[in-house]
Amino acid sequence: MPRTTGAPARRDRKKKILKEAKGYFGRRKNIYRTAKDAVEKGWEHAYRDRKKKKRNFRRLWITRINAAARQHDLSYSRFMDGLNKSGVELDRKALADLAVRSPEAFEALATQAKDALTQAS
Repeated sequence: MPRTTGAPARRDRKKKILKEAKGYFGRRKNIYRTAKDAVEKGWEHAYRDRKKKKRNFRRLWITRINAAARQHDLSYSRFMDGLNKSGVELDRKALADLAVRSPEAFEALATQAKDALTQAS
């Protein structure tokens, strides 16, 4: 039976890493060890930032909703409390989109939230 080596698998592993490192500067793109470090670091950043992206978008939506709610004399927390009490089940993404794209619809929600707050107290 012929002798087998690990050469094909090793070559494939190296090619995969060097292909991922395409576009990097200097040794990071063509020296295997340096490229491997750079690519793995890139994967760490990508994994972390996929989680961070969700946080950042939520912060953006809350900021937009707060800005729009304050134009109608409500704080963000009072606006959201009023919506909850009135039974409106829109998520922050949809509310922020309404605030930016159709202010008249947002104004209707703001008045509905105000009414629910006055009835509750």
